[in-house]
Amino acid sequence: QVQLVESGGGLVQAGGSLRLSCAASGRTFSNYAMGWFRQAPGKEREFVAVISRNIGSTYYADSVKGRFTISRDNAKNTVYLQMNSLKPEDTAVYYCAAGSSNNNMNYWGKGTLVTVSS
Repeated sequence: QVQLVESGGGLVQAGGSLRLSCAASGRTFSNYAMGWFRQAPGKEREFVAVISRNIGSTYYADSVKGRFTISRDNAKNTVYLQMNSLKPEDTAVYYCAAGSSNNNMNYWGKGTLVTVSS
């Protein structure tokens, strides 16, 4: 079992930045691919970014490519999402996830709310 706790959400103006963190516990962190997903009001949850468990390859949704950066610190059991040039359409609850592969997320955090004002 893996427990995930997100932090760093909040209210920011358009064009601003936020850094989300996700602290993991319970199993060997480096064995897991880690991802960020988001769910906007009235919409389905969508993929944002993922970082692989081995060489740390990263992949992004087209909507955030060039603005968001996912990274991980295996010594701290933490994954980050640096979000720059935020837009109102980035407003959502952001969820951290862990899984055996980039396409198979098995564990989820409870989410942190990001609100971007225009």
